[in-house]
Amino acid sequence: MKRKLVFATNNAHKLEELRAILGEGIEMLSLKDIGCEADIPETAATLEGNAALKAEYIYRHYGLDCFADDTGLEVEALGGAPGVYSARYAGGDGHDSEANMRRLLRELEGVENRKAQFRTVICLIEGGEERLFEGIVRGSITERKQGTSGFGYDPVFRPEGYDETFAEMGSVEKNRISHRARAVQRLVEYLTR
Repeated sequence: MKRKLVFATNNAHKLEELRAILGEGIEMLSLKDIGCEADIPETAATLEGNAALKAEYIYRHYGLDCFADDTGLEVEALGGAPGVYSARYAGGDGHDSEANMRRLLRELEGVENRKAQFRTVICLIEGGEERLFEGIVRGSITERKQGTSGFGYDPVFRPEGYDETFAEMGSVEKNRISHRARAVQRLVEYLTR
């Protein structure tokens, strides 16, 4: 029997990416699949805290094994910003990728140090026990947007060792090396041990 896990998200991009990474071994359910329409608050000051808030909400209200993630783009020259505020960096309720990228590029105008990293933290709750898994991919911020695939900051992030941004390399290659892929790999290793 397939193991069932709820992924505490309504983000279609994340679901698609995670299902591709997880493969057939685990049946991944979304919030929609379990009838959860709540807007789970992400009010913690850290990625770890937000991932835990979301997972704990699902476990507490639905009693299902689940995991949640939070991801941030951490730019060295900006002291780690936007970090936990990546989705709403440009202000407002968030998820305006274009506005977020415009603000980031504006703040890095004339800045030589463009080192950055994407960091994903996954919080798994299984049988009431909580575990954290982290994935990091280091790289740099380009001077302008490049590429059209992906989402979020993908058009301005070039991973170390590559000539293309995440948005230029396509989902198969990105899913192989991304921060989320690395965190999920640690999760899968734990689940299949």
